[in-house]
Amino acid sequence: MLRVRCLRGGSRGAEAAHLIGAMVGRAVTGWVQKAFQSASSAAAAQPCPAAEEEHVTEPVQQECPVSAYNEWDPLEEVIVGRAENARVPPFTVEVKANTYDKYWPFYQKYGGQPFPEDHLKKAVAEIEEMCNILRLEGVTVRRPEPIDWSLEYKTPDFTSSGMYAAMPRDILMVVGNEIIEAPMAWRARFFEYRAYRPLIKEYFRKGAKWTTAPKPTMADELYDQDYPIRTVEDRHNLAAQGKFVTTEHEPCFDAADFIRAGRDLFVQRSQVTNYMGIEWMRRHLAPDYKIHIISFKDPNPMHIDATFNIIGPGLVLSNPDRPCRQIEMFKKAGWSVVNPPLPLIPDDHPLWMSSKWLSMNVLMLDEKRVMVDANETTIQKMFENLGIKTIKVSIRHANSLGGGFHCWTTDVRRRGTLQSYFH
Repeated sequence: MLRVRCLRGGSRGAEAAHLIGAMVGRAVTGWVQKAFQSASSAAAAQPCPAAEEEHVTEPVQQECPVSAYNEWDPLEEVIVGRAENARVPPFTVEVKANTYDKYWPFYQKYGGQPFPEDHLKKAVAEIEEMCNILRLEGVTVRRPEPIDWSLEYKTPDFTSSGMYAAMPRDILMVVGNEIIEAPMAWRARFFEYRAYRPLIKEYFRKGAKWTTAPKPTMADELYDQDYPIRTVEDRHNLAAQGKFVTTEHEPCFDAADFIRAGRDLFVQRSQVTNYMGIEWMRRHLAPDYKIHIISFKDPNPMHIDATFNIIGPGLVLSNPDRPCRQIEMFKKAGWSVVNPPLPLIPDDHPLWMSSKWLSMNVLMLDEKRVMVDANETTIQKMFENLGIKTIKVSIRHANSLGGGFHCWTTDVRRRGTLQSYFH
């Protein structure tokens, strides 16, 4: 008996038909290798001769392990990042443009070295506890491979060492049954995908689509080497003028600059995501999905989910310190816009790669459950007033590495269907 896997994924089901046609039309010998031939080869395949002793049955339907269309459907499987072996990125122009000046001496001193050992141990313990709580909530947790990020690497265009595999949201985005690997924009993150490849290959073998966006060379031309940042006022002025450290030399984007709401995805042009990268995504996902570019009064735009976090159908958290310039568009569509309270994280707590607004960087387990920091009591109250149960976890030390719950995860499977929420 020949058993075949059926790919799942809305309007992309035609690809499954081509694949099944190729597999059914061949003898057992060599069928695995031939199953991955191109669609054109599949169409040209001829039935096996009647003399061959192969018995073919109806295809066996298998659920694709990858499926997510939005940020709030019931979460069934998630990738959680690792803090192990994390290292401070070298202090290059793109890192400088994405960090606050009070931490520049830290990068100048520790760039290319491990993060402070005691702090890192606490971050590792916090994320382990987060994983345990996710499992208790019925979510399957997967982890990237531990990798030695200290190794220096050299391409024809630059030399760097690595950083970490802590924030899968930055590099992986699931749209339907497709996993998209983002190209990234920091040289220290060029090879970050290697930590996730074993997982992605497993999902691919089980029926998921797998796309790797064009990898940028990250040559000097991708960055404005003279990007003039000295003060917060400089950053505000440059952002208002649409000037960023990344140029339009080649496509680049981090997946975390996109946020999903069914057939509509929202994205910002940021320090790590350029218009060429956005255009690549627009063409790649068309016509089933629509990409909307939105912008904010933000002096340092990098990753959308601590500025604009969609937590339910027609329900969005909008950072009051970084107002969305297109917010009326959402209100006219009937969405509810909620301004979260000010974060409670202390001023003396190190946030080497982010702002205090990680308080709103929450992970929805479904429409009525949210994972939120145990220390952020005011936003807990906000969620309770919205009728949403809070799952409290403390990840203060993990925050220091640049992310909250949304950043530290990529949802692999949410139980739901493709719908339109933005009209």
